[in-house]
Amino acid sequence: MLKTSLRYLTFVCLFLPVISFASSFTVTDIRVDGLQRVTAGSVFASFPVSVGDTVDSARLAKASKLLYQTGSFDDIKLSREGTILIIEVKERPFISGIEFDGNSSIPDEELSKGLEQAGLAEGRLFKRMTIDLIEQELERQYIGQGRYDADVKVNIEELARNRVALKIDIKEGTMAAVTHINIVGNEEFDDEKLLNQFDLSEKGWLSWATGSGNYSREQLSGDLEKLKSWYMDRGYIDFSIESTQVSISPDKSQIFVTINVFEGEQYTVNEVNLAGDIVVTEEEIRRLILVEKDQTFSRQLVTLSADFITKRLGNEGYTFANVNGIPQKVGDEKKVDVTFFVDPQKRAYVRRISFKGNDKTKDEVLRREMRQIEGGWASTDKIEQSKTRLERLGYFKTVNVETPPVSGTTDQIDVVYTVEEQSSGSLTASVGFSQTSGLILSAAVSQNNWMGTGNRVSFGVSRSDFRSSVNFSYTNPYFTVDGISRGFSLFYQETDYSEADISSYQTDRYGGGINFGYPISNIERIGIDFGVSRTKLTLGDEPAQEISGSPNPIDGIDYYVNDQYYQPNTGLSNTPPQTSDPSVLNSIVCRYGEVPCNIGYFDPPSEEAQGFVDEEGDTFNDFSITTSWTRSTLNRGLMPTSGSSQSLALELSTPVSDVPFYKLTYKGQMFKPLTKSQEYIFRLRTELGYGDSYNASAMPFWEHYYAGGIGSVRGFASNSLGPRTTPAEQYKRISAKTDVSCKDSVEECEYVAAYQVDSDGNYVTEQIGDDDPFGGNLLVEGSAELIFPLPFVEDQSSFRTAFFLDAGQVYDTNREEYEFAVDEIRAAAGISFSWVTPIGPLSFSLAKALNAKDDDDTQIFEFALGRPF
Repeated sequence: MLKTSLRYLTFVCLFLPVISFASSFTVTDIRVDGLQRVTAGSVFASFPVSVGDTVDSARLAKASKLLYQTGSFDDIKLSREGTILIIEVKERPFISGIEFDGNSSIPDEELSKGLEQAGLAEGRLFKRMTIDLIEQELERQYIGQGRYDADVKVNIEELARNRVALKIDIKEGTMAAVTHINIVGNEEFDDEKLLNQFDLSEKGWLSWATGSGNYSREQLSGDLEKLKSWYMDRGYIDFSIESTQVSISPDKSQIFVTINVFEGEQYTVNEVNLAGDIVVTEEEIRRLILVEKDQTFSRQLVTLSADFITKRLGNEGYTFANVNGIPQKVGDEKKVDVTFFVDPQKRAYVRRISFKGNDKTKDEVLRREMRQIEGGWASTDKIEQSKTRLERLGYFKTVNVETPPVSGTTDQIDVVYTVEEQSSGSLTASVGFSQTSGLILSAAVSQNNWMGTGNRVSFGVSRSDFRSSVNFSYTNPYFTVDGISRGFSLFYQETDYSEADISSYQTDRYGGGINFGYPISNIERIGIDFGVSRTKLTLGDEPAQEISGSPNPIDGIDYYVNDQYYQPNTGLSNTPPQTSDPSVLNSIVCRYGEVPCNIGYFDPPSEEAQGFVDEEGDTFNDFSITTSWTRSTLNRGLMPTSGSSQSLALELSTPVSDVPFYKLTYKGQMFKPLTKSQEYIFRLRTELGYGDSYNASAMPFWEHYYAGGIGSVRGFASNSLGPRTTPAEQYKRISAKTDVSCKDSVEECEYVAAYQVDSDGNYVTEQIGDDDPFGGNLLVEGSAELIFPLPFVEDQSSFRTAFFLDAGQVYDTNREEYEFAVDEIRAAAGISFSWVTPIGPLSFSLAKALNAKDDDDTQIFEFALGRPF
């Protein structure tokens, strides 16, 4: 401003003497010289002299001052040629670009924003007088970070066509560390307890890793407010911060903070009163008040009580109600009376509900989510609840609500929801790998808002070493106006369980279902699903005895010589002998030329061993009904930090199914933040399941529960816990090979006897398979986690690290050796890391099994990519 005044004063001093000796004249024309970007029209609009006006030196001086105040010119000169007035101007340059150099702690965008607020931005006029202000503004931003030795210099480069480029050289300096924070005047609470309320902290030996100890002016201001609130919540209503001193060491590397406080006396509540127009019953209002007689006064409880009362009145249509809780001292008794003053103002009614921004989504899709109705009184809770329901649809990036008053009325409002649509469909393809499933390839097409109707359609395919599947589903969330949903699904699935280290069998399944759902509340829902499926079993080379009985019976008599059968009086033949008479068989002598030799024999077993497939077959039709209940208060779907979720599902295979069974499964988890910043979180998770058959020999083994691995009990191999199969068996053969010289021909005579028997005449068997995991019908599983922030990472939303303790086991109540026993529960502890990558979630875990037994399959390191965790 000083430079501007001096320039204008110089202009007046030089110009006025010339004009003063000139007589007034009538302007016949006005000419403007020196314009480059500014239009002549802009000059004439700001210069209050027109053709035909009679002017003198005083009027011209005033006119030139007004033109100069537009800020577009560095210099203005007036002259005349006869009756023609000449305005000669020198335009101010405009900024063609601003370049920052040397900044790292504050990005270019934030620095540019600060300059723009000071009136400097690309494309604007450049005012040389603001250079100092620019340097001061940028240095102020760095001082706010505690960088007191920051230095900013502005370099100006003049360009053609009256332009300038600004290059701002920045030396950020070092961030000053908080060496000491001292609180003076506190007697009731020591420094340590008070400083625990601060985010600002003194520099320690771990500050290089945690980032603590750095000074911030904004952080200190916030801490002072928290300190005041902390005292006020403990009854110290006279508490005040007398002064705050921030001292800097000569080298600007250390900061010393001194806070002087006045604590005052602690007050308790004497009486709680209500004043004003309460509208609803006093009893109902008092139930919302958290402040009680003889309680230590707390400003936080007063504020919460006022908010609860305001919200309650808002639900009755008093949208603009004001409620204030005022404490008043009672003499010298160190007590206060708290009075809540209620001003409900006038009840408002909703005239119209409208929507903006929904170009793709039909109005009726949004309107059916409304809990506030037109014509009814305006309920704050219902209006906000409607907004939340729109946000949960997933169709919109943002949802804002406004309640403008209706013009000409005092008791009506309109409710306007403004939405910003986003893509509600997806075409995804992913590649993943896990130790259980191997390579995972998947693709899916989904649309949650099909053609703006709000219906959901999806189609997906997946292929891995373990499973291949195709599925299709369709859901109408508002099949009825009451919000009952209806959907149907189709699927085809091939699963090779041997690839997942489970028993040797495969299933081919296909089917479909129809489902209905009904929301009980905003956080609860019940559902019912009617399904039909067909399952075809294909057994492996060595199926477990629980699946198919073994050893298998042997048909006929199996003894031969040189690939031919022999029997008395017949000799060698390609046809097996038709006798099993021991006396005959014992007399069998095989002869090749003159060389005699004995040959073995056996009787076929009289009883057949039975497994599930032997009794039930290998093809099954299932008709099921599944009822479910879900409840979720999680703050977000992926990597939540607070809230809980629960689900309970009962799957009932109807009696007309080939192998009727039922399964009852409960899942629950809870997230509890341990700090206000939600950096440290405690998580509990559990899964319980029980199933059985009610009209068959056993529950279908492909419906068994399994445990172990990521998502279950880490530290043990995936699906490895619990019951195991009985390995397959076969009858043990006897093989003998004898080299002889035969009379008529010299060649090897090979004699293969049949099957081995023991001394009691029982057939001897041998195992040919493994005892693979088989799962069970009872699952008990749980885990506890301490989630903590990943060091050196500012944005933790895509990362999660945790210490965990997992425990669980699978039992089979139909097999005595695997019945429920607490001492059979396995436990493991370790650390896990999860990361949401562009191609899907990635999970690692390092775990140590705490009570593994000799036959358990333990696994220290596990990982999965492209799979839920």
